[in-house]
Amino acid sequence: MKAVIEYNSRKIEINVSEPIDISIPIDVTKKNINAWGIEDPKIGPASFDGYEVSVANGAVVNFNNIQFNPHSHITHTECVGHITKEVHSVNQNLKHYFFLAELVTVAPEKIGNDFVISEKQLKTALKNKKRDAIVIRTLPNLSDKKETRYFNTNPAYLSNEASSYLVEKGIKHLLIDLPSVDKEKDGGKLEVHNIFWNTSGDLRMNATITEFIFVPNDVDDGEYLLNLMIAPFENDATPSKPILYKIIK
Repeated sequence: MKAVIEYNSRKIEINVSEPIDISIPIDVTKKNINAWGIEDPKIGPASFDGYEVSVANGAVVNFNNIQFNPHSHITHTECVGHITKEVHSVNQNLKHYFFLAELVTVAPEKIGNDFVISEKQLKTALKNKKRDAIVIRTLPNLSDKKETRYFNTNPAYLSNEASSYLVEKGIKHLLIDLPSVDKEKDGGKLEVHNIFWNTSGDLRMNATITEFIFVPNDVDDGEYLLNLMIAPFENDATPSKPILYKIIK
């Protein structure tokens, strides 16, 4: 089923029956993704007076509790409140949900013991394109990204210059298939986050970072309409379900 959407005075045609889900869910029946070395997520029946409420146990409903951390266990979208003393909620600051996005694939460059996404790589990928969002797929792109345990693994990250370039390009929404845009252990500097949200000047309140996505290999690089769906948590970060739609014309 096709639909035509007017976006910034441009009419965009998409096939709404062909969504491309780039989120990673919490699935406690499998090996779940995990970052920062915290306990795994839990989903299980609530108990009342020692009785577990589930249909399998004779109840009329399933009534599960869920315990997780969005930064560690699932695709999540965060706002500047992730790194500020003042509380800011992504649910209050993300007011629009459809964006013109560019999907790019990069092989992070080896610098010393690190793998880094450079400004040059993003410039080559974006060129003179005007986009509101960038979706970064890193190589190698294996399916085990959906269950990797990243603690003490020093995963790839963005350079400071790459973050500055995205701000200069007017990118408001950065999506990436890594646990963080910053180096895992950087002494608490979080320079890429700080640059992207401009914490030394006027805060980019409407800018978001989405981490722990997964883009299948059969999805081509290029222009997409992004539907950035979030759960309504009043928190610096919330689970999210970003969906891409290939633009027909």
